[in-house]
Amino acid sequence: MSRSQNEEFQQWWNKQRDRPTTNHDVLYTGDDEAFLTVEIRTPVVDDPDKDRIRTRSARQLSRLYLLKFKQLASSFLWIGHSFLYLLRTANRRIANDNPPSVSSSARLYRLIKGFLVLVVLLLFFELAAYFKGWHFTPPSVASAEVALEVVYAWWLEIRASYLAPPLQSLTNVCIVLFLIQSVDRLVLVLGCFWIKLRRIKPVASMEYPTKLVGDGVRLEDYPMVIVQIPMCNEKEVYQQSIGAVCMLDWPRERMLVQVLDDSSESDVQQLIKAEVQKWQQRGVRIVYRHRLIRTGYKAGNLKAAMNCDYVKDYEFVAIFDADFQPPPNFLKKTVPHFKGNDELALVQTRWAFVNKDENLLTRLQNINLSFHFEVEQQVNGVFINFFGFNGTAGVWRIKALEDCGGWLERTTVEDMDIAVRAHLCGWKFIYLNDVKCLCELPESYEAYKKQQYRWHSGPMQLFRLCFFDILRSKVSAAKKANMIFLFFLLRKLILPFYSFTLFCVILPLTMFFPEANLPSWVVCYIPGIMSILNIIPAPRSFPFIVPYLLFENTMSVTKFGAMISGLFKFGSSYEWVVTKKLGRSSEADLVAYAESGSLAEATTLQRSSSDSGLTELSKLGAAKKVGKTKRNRLYRTEIALAFILLAASVRSLLSAQGIHFYFLLFQGITFVVVGLDLIGEQVS
Repeated sequence: MSRSQNEEFQQWWNKQRDRPTTNHDVLYTGDDEAFLTVEIRTPVVDDPDKDRIRTRSARQLSRLYLLKFKQLASSFLWIGHSFLYLLRTANRRIANDNPPSVSSSARLYRLIKGFLVLVVLLLFFELAAYFKGWHFTPPSVASAEVALEVVYAWWLEIRASYLAPPLQSLTNVCIVLFLIQSVDRLVLVLGCFWIKLRRIKPVASMEYPTKLVGDGVRLEDYPMVIVQIPMCNEKEVYQQSIGAVCMLDWPRERMLVQVLDDSSESDVQQLIKAEVQKWQQRGVRIVYRHRLIRTGYKAGNLKAAMNCDYVKDYEFVAIFDADFQPPPNFLKKTVPHFKGNDELALVQTRWAFVNKDENLLTRLQNINLSFHFEVEQQVNGVFINFFGFNGTAGVWRIKALEDCGGWLERTTVEDMDIAVRAHLCGWKFIYLNDVKCLCELPESYEAYKKQQYRWHSGPMQLFRLCFFDILRSKVSAAKKANMIFLFFLLRKLILPFYSFTLFCVILPLTMFFPEANLPSWVVCYIPGIMSILNIIPAPRSFPFIVPYLLFENTMSVTKFGAMISGLFKFGSSYEWVVTKKLGRSSEADLVAYAESGSLAEATTLQRSSSDSGLTELSKLGAAKKVGKTKRNRLYRTEIALAFILLAASVRSLLSAQGIHFYFLLFQGITFVVVGLDLIGEQVS
């Protein structure tokens, strides 16, 4: 900048500084030219429309708030309408459930409903005390002033002196039972490891060649075998079971197939008759039997079949339920074990499942049954030669059946009944873990619940009926103790009792009675270890270990109710409901699809007894699946227990009990999922 321009700027600057201050935009102050203070002001604008703009903005804001209020009100109305619709739907589904009023499940539901009311009242009482601050400084009866404070002080004294001690005693008893059952489970797992380590397994004294006759084996070397297929209205699976049995690799002259049809539907009877006639035309010795008086359920059906005159000509009987498909070499793998072993009554084989990965429910069932067969059955078969007959996929010596009194109709677990009586008569059993028989798991929670109810009520019926027979039997004292304390009491009675009592009753109560303590290791650590042990036989299911633990606790209410029903002889304990099956694809489907019309050609097809690699078979079975819309049911007992556990989780949150809170929260959510029937068939 030149000197003349600098002087002009200095003169202008001095004039601006000397002017009086008004509503200027910028004000310069300060005497020192090097340091000036600059104040920026907003000019005052006299706008005549200023008040009108403000009025219009306020009116628009009011309309905006009114619109928001209308949206909020409509949202609340929608929520209320949805809640009422949910209540009406729940009431309709519960009403359509038609539970028998005299059944143990109805009695148990009434008790749980009363327990729920008590828990909710206690929760509101504790919430009121928490917001009053009484949790931090508990009041005493002498210092209390308000009526509610006096009531709470009395409650604290009664709770600590009279209610908590008996609850703590019950807790200690259940903990002891829990530890005993855990030790039993650990011993079984160690026994299984020992069997695997030493490669112990039953060895037959002979083997049949691949060809039926030849290599020094005559037709007379094959014993006479009856194969029985009891069924009742199972139109989805009858074809594959009959087809698989008729293609067993055994001389036709030495095998007779009995199809024992107890179906009450005439169209199902005609379908089964037509299937039997088809195989008769192909040269298979197969007969169709239908009872006019269908009493005694499956036991009555098998008993009537064994009363036929021609049974005396046969030495063994193999039994398969309607959804089971044995591999072609089934008889060649099982019958040789009877050779030279006259004390052997039963050869039981393992189940394999064609639909174990169908949904979450089938995956959880696979964990349980894999442990049952891989550990329980195998260990008991190797070390004590006794286990419960699974009712199917086994071969019996007919002489042993007759010796122990045959099939009896006194319980709904006729398979366990005859196994116990045969063991008391001195007969021995063998379990073959490497011979697998394909079958199907129930895919809906409704079917699974009915199956588990029958499986847990029947053993208690049987224990009540045969207790004195066990004491009077001639077997050793060790075998009597094993049957009474391990087989019946520990694994059939104590397990469902402590599971339900400890995790569904005592744990919620300890949240409202903090003087009674349930240790963290009982709630979390020991159950987690036991779940890991249970899942070892099915390692692919390890990602489902947490759902498995929660679901087993959820099923404890069904098992507990069934156990009480069977023990005290309630009417519902004698109900038999056939487990619903869907006829999933299997090797039998592939054989039926591939056969060219003659049995000789069909028997040349090689089928694996493995329960994996069924992708192509699943595609074939998909065409058979009937697409019916499934309507979810509502299980009121599970829903009531869900509210109990969730209320207890809120109470535990007030006391800052971390592990207990998370366990109660997730267990309550699991009960909600099961109670709303969201697990099973439709979760695919």
